Amino acid sequence: MADLTGEIIDGRYQLMRIIDSGGMATIYSALDLRLDRQVAVKIMHPHLAHDENYVERFIREAKAAAAISHPNIVAIQDQGWNQGGVPAVFIVMELVEGATLRQYLNQQGRLPLTELLPIIKPVLSALAAAHRLGIVHRDIKPENILISKDGRVKIADFGLARGSIIGQTMTAESSVVLGSVSYLAPEQVERGVADARSDVYSTGVMFFEALTGEKPFSGDDPVQVALKHVKERVPRLSQMMTEVLPALDDLIYLATSSNPDERPIDAGDFLNKIRSLALDTDGKADASGKSQMSLELDLPPRNAEPVKEKPISENQNESGEEVSRPAKRKLSKRVKRNRTIAVAIVIAIIAATWYIVIGPGTRIEIPSVAGMTITQASNALTPLGVSIEIREKEFSEDIAEGKVIRSDPAGGDKVAEGGTVYLYVSQGKERYTVPTISGLTPEEATELIQDNNLRVGAVSSKFSPDVEAGKIITQEPAASARVMRDSLVNFVVSKGIESMAVNNYTGKSGEQALNELTAAGFDVEVEYRYSETEAPDFVIAQLPEPSGDLPKGSKIILIVSQGTEFIKIPNLISKPTDEAKKLLEDAGLIVKVDPSGKNAIKRVYAIDPKVDSKVKRGTTVTISVR
Repeated sequence: MADLTGEIIDGRYQLMRIIDSGGMATIYSALDLRLDRQVAVKIMHPHLAHDENYVERFIREAKAAAAISHPNIVAIQDQGWNQGGVPAVFIVMELVEGATLRQYLNQQGRLPLTELLPIIKPVLSALAAAHRLGIVHRDIKPENILISKDGRVKIADFGLARGSIIGQTMTAESSVVLGSVSYLAPEQVERGVADARSDVYSTGVMFFEALTGEKPFSGDDPVQVALKHVKERVPRLSQMMTEVLPALDDLIYLATSSNPDERPIDAGDFLNKIRSLALDTDGKADASGKSQMSLELDLPPRNAEPVKEKPISENQNESGEEVSRPAKRKLSKRVKRNRTIAVAIVIAIIAATWYIVIGPGTRIEIPSVAGMTITQASNALTPLGVSIEIREKEFSEDIAEGKVIRSDPAGGDKVAEGGTVYLYVSQGKERYTVPTISGLTPEEATELIQDNNLRVGAVSSKFSPDVEAGKIITQEPAASARVMRDSLVNFVVSKGIESMAVNNYTGKSGEQALNELTAAGFDVEVEYRYSETEAPDFVIAQLPEPSGDLPKGSKIILIVSQGTEFIKIPNLISKPTDEAKKLLEDAGLIVKVDPSGKNAIKRVYAIDPKVDSKVKRGTTVTISVR
């Protein structure tokens, strides 16, 4: 793409310099001339701006990020098409001066936990906000994590995001191709589906790479790497590095599980689990699970002398004064404390029993079955003690026919034991057959098109020698084609046979008449006749007579002169036999030679009929030669 530095986009944003450039767009640092502030302007490459899918993805990126209000997501400020000047589809974003997490990793190789946690936590916080709105990023990777010079962390590039509030028009296949294979969840590769747990997987892989300095899988080409995510398990952190907290090792191992149901259910759950590890600034945790700060709240200072309690007499109060006591023995604080603990334990046992036996604990967590066949979904759900029922069949542009689109309850939700999971199954892509409308009137065709869930498109008309006026000649798409709902069906209506005025060619060149009438679309036949008035090759008459318009393709007969019917007998006396004979035959006469004498070259000495007599062509003329 040409450098647009210096251009003013949409009459408002002056491009100052290129910040970054990728396969889809170039990002410029720019000045908002209206508000006098620095912004970033992302401009799609011109060769992609003609591709509807790419433009749709570009606009969806703006909608997805704009739908989420969160300090750790790059704010979208504007989007549009440049009006005037260089053609451009653009997005205006807040300007984040700094570097990407990828650049940090390229410089340092890997990050210690103390540096990584302040990056991962804001990322998960931002994703949690997106997940609460039903938006899945689907392309989490170090290149999309921005770190400003003052340490602020931002997620960028929601180009592959999907969710109900931003639309779901990208196909599963295109999203897998566009995503970064090193961070793709197995279900994205295998079934082309993604949910919040897919973002958890990608974040877990990024966490793994940042801590170890290596991606979990490598290969010679992207397809090989993608297949490893499906067929192999991301290794534990402890296999790649020493002195890793076991609880953190377990958490990242679960987050990168091949089975989505074993992962945290979304980014918020993942973030809470990281916080629950109570990691201190050294990346370690106390054996009790409490952070150093929480331990300091429970324990006395390390160097403080133990406080010795002054013994109190049975007849003294805590201030040492003598008091009278009742004879009844009071319970000690230790006994009271023990009894309180015992009561709490009993209550906890009762509550746990209720939870497990008749409460929410009896409910079964439903695994994700999106993208599975009905048989696969049944095999996954039936062993859990639940039944399945197909609630509805729906059209889907993404999920193949016969596979599950979604379930109710959804994957990750719970249902009572013995309950029912309702499946929504794909009927495949919604397509309708284009009916045959050739030969119908426009009114008949319109009704038939609408009955097939299609719409009438462009209607044109033209002359036709074969189709009756008012009937349809051709249609587009062709009959029997399979098209989407509300697709347009265009058709051409016959205006009948075209008529036009015919010139009078009498007295004009027969060749001219033949050429002009044939070019006008008439069927021309030429007849030759003798004429005493018209020169040879000129039109004597035409049929039908030129009196008004004739339909194109009509037959016209041209009667063309072949010259006069009569001819004078030329003077052939003394002409050699052959020469005389040729002259007479060229004149249309039949020649009879009457030879006599013994001369080698015989010449005419007499002719019958006589010279200058007028005879019809075809008359027999006798020449006497000797």
